[in-house]
Amino acid sequence: MQWLRRQAGLLSGLGLVCGLGWAIAVSTAMPSWFDPGEACAKKLHGGSPDSTIEVHTSWFPPSATCDFGGGDVRQYMSTTRSTVLSVLGVLILVVLVTGLVLTIKRLSGEPGPTRPAEGVELRRRRRNQLTFGALDVLLAVAVLVFFNAVAIVLGEIVGGVLFVVTTIAGLSALCTALDRHMGPLPSTALESRRRGTVTGATLFGVIFTATAVTGQLPFFRLWAAPLAALTYAAVVHLQWSRQRDPVKV
Repeated sequence: MQWLRRQAGLLSGLGLVCGLGWAIAVSTAMPSWFDPGEACAKKLHGGSPDSTIEVHTSWFPPSATCDFGGGDVRQYMSTTRSTVLSVLGVLILVVLVTGLVLTIKRLSGEPGPTRPAEGVELRRRRRNQLTFGALDVLLAVAVLVFFNAVAIVLGEIVGGVLFVVTTIAGLSALCTALDRHMGPLPSTALESRRRGTVTGATLFGVIFTATAVTGQLPFFRLWAAPLAALTYAAVVHLQWSRQRDPVKV
């Protein structure tokens, strides 16, 4: 059980990535969201629609049917594909939920040994986290802006929800890693995880709120990257100031 708990981050990441892939696979197997009626006509009738076509879709189990009227209802997605995607969806959900539950439990687990501050130049360590850490966050969020559009356009609502969870988890993992390498000392691994999680969730909250206020949801813009970097620097500065042995400037 201890080994499985240590792999919580790996399980969560695997579940989230596979979940996004599953959402994209389901979305692309359904009629085009842009013009589902035309997609039905081209695939099942071999031409453009000459009348209104009712399209019915379901994400779980994944399915899509096209109603051409007069009792002519046809399956857009084959039963075999629907079954395979359903089974994969359940397996991915199990992995994802297990990983997330174990990850949350780690935030209240054993603190582990304390890393001392003796022999460490704390001013330089804090300066490195404020500069290089902020730069890492800027680059990471710039990449996320691109994947945000891909996840929503190809994965639709499910892809968007999974992107949110993936982004929070990914930013938290990045901030935790930066904290372990450049964060406040003395500290334990548990404290790094907690600070990293708080920082990652704060970054996403600021980006999401700013995007919503500017009326640009659900798509993030590239200006979110420098905004995230500035927010990271502010949160890290606050974390250092609250440290048991704060560094005097």
